[in-house]
Amino acid sequence: MRHAQVKQRVPTLGEAPGALLPVGEQKVASSSITLLEYGPQQLNESRFDSIAAGLAYQPEQPVLWLNVYGLHDPVVMQAIGQRFQLHPLVQEDILNNRQRPKVEDYGDYLFIATRVFHFPEDSGRLSYDQMYLVLGRDFVLTFQERPTGVFEPVRERLRSARCVLRHKGADYLAYSLLDAIIDDYFGVLSQFTEHVERTDQLLLHGREQGVLNRVQRLKHDCLKLRRSILPLREILLTMMRGDYTLIQQETQVYLRDAYDHTMHVIESLEMSRELVSDMLDLYLSTQSHRLNLQMRVLTVFSMIFMPLTLIAGIYGMNFENMPELHWHYGYFGVLGLMASIAIGLIWLFSRRNWI
Repeated sequence: MRHAQVKQRVPTLGEAPGALLPVGEQKVASSSITLLEYGPQQLNESRFDSIAAGLAYQPEQPVLWLNVYGLHDPVVMQAIGQRFQLHPLVQEDILNNRQRPKVEDYGDYLFIATRVFHFPEDSGRLSYDQMYLVLGRDFVLTFQERPTGVFEPVRERLRSARCVLRHKGADYLAYSLLDAIIDDYFGVLSQFTEHVERTDQLLLHGREQGVLNRVQRLKHDCLKLRRSILPLREILLTMMRGDYTLIQQETQVYLRDAYDHTMHVIESLEMSRELVSDMLDLYLSTQSHRLNLQMRVLTVFSMIFMPLTLIAGIYGMNFENMPELHWHYGYFGVLGLMASIAIGLIWLFSRRNWI
């Protein structure tokens, strides 16, 4: 292959469409599968330790939620794809943890790709995990790189018998999962804003050691967030139009609410983005102002010593017809003149706040 290094990072390059090759970092040791099946009266939770156990299981409730941790096992992906009749291109996309956020209609189901972000406490660098949702008529499949806790509030609501979610269909479950992702963006954006404000305070207090690197990192993090949140807005807008028969009309009302939340996140992100851009301008302006102050101080000292150098140069010419050379107090007089000039210039520059 011509681009061998790229092939190592993206194994699917040059392969046939639908080739099940994992792309990206493996974040869990082995894949794990959990199933929540529910109806108005009952909720069943199951965990499958093997593919055979999952294939042999017969659900009893009308709505299924199958969750998979780990996007690196083609065998697991192929088994789930056969069970739910997923297109090979969908299976290929799920094994790739570098997919852009999108929604695709495959007739019997919708395929949604999105991301969740977090700030690790040890590094403070923004990172993301890929997430995929497959919405069918009576099932929702979710695929995550590793446990993140984003969907845990939805699970807790399902465990309550009085939860509205238990009386809704799979489309409402998909909305609830998307809404949980959007709510998580609020928390991530709050952390991001704290990083931005902390960096801004460092700039204002003149602590600029390493600040430029922090500003550049915040700028890159902001671009990462925008590349994920803006497509999520388009995903929700597409689902709200009513083009998909899998989404009932009553669920579209809730999708509009999720769309409003997404717009709120985008507006907050744009404010932080402008602040980061202003910080970069402020940093460059501060550096320019500091350089000007340093040049002014150097210029002032040069102006103080210029007349002193002139006097020393004049009396260093050693001509015979220089009366001051034979004056008994000439040396002390010249020193006094030079000191008077220096003190006068220092006083003048201090009055003008140049030094």
